[in-house]
Amino acid sequence: MSDLPVLFDELPTADGGRIGVATLNAPRSLNSLSLEMARQLEAKLDAWAVDRSIVAVWLEGSGDKAFCAGGDVVALYRSLTEEGENRGAGRDSLLAETYFAQEYHLDYRIHTYPKPLLVWGDGIVMGGGLGLMAGGFQRLVTETTRIAMPEITIGLYPDIGASWFLNRMPARVGAYLGLTGAQLNARDAIDLGLADRFIPHECRDAVLEALAEADFGDRSEAGLRGAVQAVLDPFEARDQAPAGQVMPRLDHIQALVGSVDAATAVRRILADDNDDGWLAANRGRLAAGCPLTAQLVWRMLERHAHTSLADAFRDELVLSVQCCRQGDFVEGVRALLIDKDKAPRWRHADVDSVPEAFLQAMFVAPWHAEEHPLRDLGVGHRVG
Repeated sequence: MSDLPVLFDELPTADGGRIGVATLNAPRSLNSLSLEMARQLEAKLDAWAVDRSIVAVWLEGSGDKAFCAGGDVVALYRSLTEEGENRGAGRDSLLAETYFAQEYHLDYRIHTYPKPLLVWGDGIVMGGGLGLMAGGFQRLVTETTRIAMPEITIGLYPDIGASWFLNRMPARVGAYLGLTGAQLNARDAIDLGLADRFIPHECRDAVLEALAEADFGDRSEAGLRGAVQAVLDPFEARDQAPAGQVMPRLDHIQALVGSVDAATAVRRILADDNDDGWLAANRGRLAAGCPLTAQLVWRMLERHAHTSLADAFRDELVLSVQCCRQGDFVEGVRALLIDKDKAPRWRHADVDSVPEAFLQAMFVAPWHAEEHPLRDLGVGHRVG
């Protein structure tokens, strides 16, 4: 297979159109999203948006293990430490600013894409991978799908628009997922609005063949979407999906998290003595996770309970850069992915120890408002 970061193809349809196929092509890193991948993917999406012959877009990952396991945090770590170990608040965050701005711009493009964009969410879908999937028109999950936002383990927080879409789940579920990095399956994804259809893994080729045989009508937006829906209907097989993990425990989760503050929610979750294996694994991640992240999860969900998606992305860019500059991101990545000692030395002993002044400083933009890299996001209409 080619070593290009993203593979692009166009499949002819029976009615003279074409389906754009984009494949993230980094299977050895579980298709972790690099800066170059994000740039190439957005450029091709822009071109396909204005190409009348393109009737739909299919986005997938190469290999059998993952759609996308997240952003390329190892590259970010190296850019932040290459001039000296743990340089502190003065770290050069230029790559962080560039990377996160590009990633969020791409994610927003997917959310607002004018043509049917299908995401084959097979295998691992984590962090930045969920950012690519969340905005798709039809988000397809399979029996192998494993979704999580495990940023609590690396000192980041659920970004990629999660500050917005986690708020649109049943009350307090989004906060629980962000605090614990809980792993979700296909049934959970459908129940929580992260996916649209369950289609068995073995049907992937057949779905693409059926799309190629479809009649996409007059090429209107409604016509294209209707044609895609009609193709997918016979393939959906929710009766084959694994049993859900979240909804059967909804009452328990909501009772644990409450709606008071981050510290109280963390104490309740950690004090829970339920021996349920899924809940216990979530407790374990929270117990070992970054105290600052727990506070940031809570704060971001409060800040974006009623804002726009574009505003959430703008706020996330500020916070993500500050996590690199003065937060725990570098230490978290070191402990989990570089040295792999799994013994991070977090800045704060526990959630209660994070000072309010420190939290407020994390939300101070490093640019003037008119210089914000995402200042124009959501303003006006993009071509296509």
